Amino acid sequence: MRPLLIGFALVTAPIRGSLHGQEPTLSAFGVIKAEALLRTQLPCLGCHALNGEGGRIGPDLTSVRERRSPAYIAAMVTDPQAVVPGSAMPRTLMPESTRELIVRYLSALPAKSPAPALPPSSPNVQTRAALDGAALYGRWCTSCHGTAGKGDGPNAASLPVKPAQHASRDAMSARSDDALYDTIAGGGAIMNRSPRMPAFGATFTDAEIRNLVAHIRSLCRCTGPGWSRDGGVR
Repeated sequence: MRPLLIGFALVTAPIRGSLHGQEPTLSAFGVIKAEALLRTQLPCLGCHALNGEGGRIGPDLTSVRERRSPAYIAAMVTDPQAVVPGSAMPRTLMPESTRELIVRYLSALPAKSPAPALPPSSPNVQTRAALDGAALYGRWCTSCHGTAGKGDGPNAASLPVKPAQHASRDAMSARSDDALYDTIAGGGAIMNRSPRMPAFGATFTDAEIRNLVAHIRSLCRCTGPGWSRDGGVR
């Protein structure tokens, strides 16, 4: 029995098999827990569909076990950029037990073809040069938030909560730069917003997140509330 951390509750999910040996399997309890995590707490369905629910800009998770080996799935869940450099999939930090459960759930059936060779690990995210905010936004954000930040990206219709409208002066002027930073870095769930908004703190540098905040300010042509700015007033 391995522990699975869900919110603040510690539960257990029986797991059998090995990712490096026999076919990994899960108990019925483990399947239910994995599906609950994917639907309500993890950001995966923001881009990927599962049994008809979720985004449409990433590969369908319903059939990923038929296309990829358990080792490949595990590598992508752990560090997408190390497997596919430049991928639009951010690295999502989660407890090891949660990651193992999700990998085993997605790998419940044997793959039809062997996994491709994995490339060397990508450079540490904190050592590379920071990218421009507009370029980052165009690569990572427009599929949901839209090119102009109006919340009308091609993936928006597949999401249960409409993406934030970064071009809205009223909406963005009510949010501090720190709040925007925390949402980008930590994801929607920690800010009591949609968990389908992924966290980018393990993918972007601190400077890149600040560049994104600056770009959002250029879209709304506004600043945060006065109390949140240096020398500001309530």
